[in-house]
Amino acid sequence: MLKTKWVKPLIWALCLAPLAYLGWLTWKNDLGANPIERVEHFTGDWALRLIIATLAITPLRRLLRLPDLIRFRRLIGLFAFFYACLHFSAYFGLDQFFDFSAIWKDIVKRPYITAGFTGFVLMIPLAVTSTAGWIRRLGGKRWQKLHRLIYITAFAGVIHYYWLVKSDIRLPVFYGFLVVIELASRAIVRKPAKKTVAV
Repeated sequence: MLKTKWVKPLIWALCLAPLAYLGWLTWKNDLGANPIERVEHFTGDWALRLIIATLAITPLRRLLRLPDLIRFRRLIGLFAFFYACLHFSAYFGLDQFFDFSAIWKDIVKRPYITAGFTGFVLMIPLAVTSTAGWIRRLGGKRWQKLHRLIYITAFAGVIHYYWLVKSDIRLPVFYGFLVVIELASRAIVRKPAKKTVAV
């Protein structure tokens, strides 16, 4: 079922749907009293959600016995990077007007921005090396080690969100719980079945 030609376009459509909705809100001039903040939060939320969705691929393919799910992990991961780029572009351009001195002061002085910027920087090599060509250049083992940075990225995103909110921490805590569950699933080592020796 997952190998049919309509599945990948459906994933594209689902990943682009939040951007289309944001565009619709912008066109209707319905972004609220602080539209820049709304854009920043909206794109940041979807970057984190798609990072978590990317991490969920491996445990879900085992749990649901759908090995073909792995075909969509790179695509979803690249969309996570895409929304992260939109998130930081909104911060750099719309919020700070590319005042890099002020941006650097923000990164140093505000812990939640430090955490978010760290996560974003770590996503860059993951996006760059996501192609089959880079897997061949780096070799499977080195490529896998590099792409474990997504774990740090996920936690950095959760911490960024947790420190950003001032009172209602339920959503970042929920996201953090999902990340912990997804990483714990990778730590479970299945015991090999005992071989029976014919007599």
